[in-house]
Amino acid sequence: MHIVLHEPEIPGNTGNIGRSCVVTGTPLHLIEPMGFSVSEKAIRRAGLDYWQYLDVHKYADYEDFVSRNPGARIWYATTKAHKLYTEADFRPDDYIMFGKESAGIPEEILVDHEQYCIRIPMLDGFRSLNLSNSVAIVLYEALRQNDFKGLARDGALHRLHWKQE
Repeated sequence: MHIVLHEPEIPGNTGNIGRSCVVTGTPLHLIEPMGFSVSEKAIRRAGLDYWQYLDVHKYADYEDFVSRNPGARIWYATTKAHKLYTEADFRPDDYIMFGKESAGIPEEILVDHEQYCIRIPMLDGFRSLNLSNSVAIVLYEALRQNDFKGLARDGALHRLHWKQE
């Protein structure tokens, strides 16, 4: 799986998303322009001490991203889609793109990829969920569909042990 942020604006969201990417082994792709520098304290603080382990890739713009990832199957997360994210058939190497906090993915991109546009259901009258929450929701559905391949399956306590039945 790959997470793509198209022109992210808020460093805290990107830091949180980076942390989710690290703990799931998911590369993060950042398409410029961004509303911050990845060297800013806010992004590192949100990612805590995980940022150094992040597999992160930066692109000058959407065209640069597409040209450097030829043949990538990209899902476009947008509140405007017909298809729910649970109706997508995620493959292990898919890319899931999310737009900037203030405007989402440009409609010029969406109209060319309608069959790959997905949304998280919400009540009418609300604009959107927080970006880092949206990424977590869709990423974990994609990972679930792929049987959480490569992720730890057994939770262990730090000091004590689970009781055996």
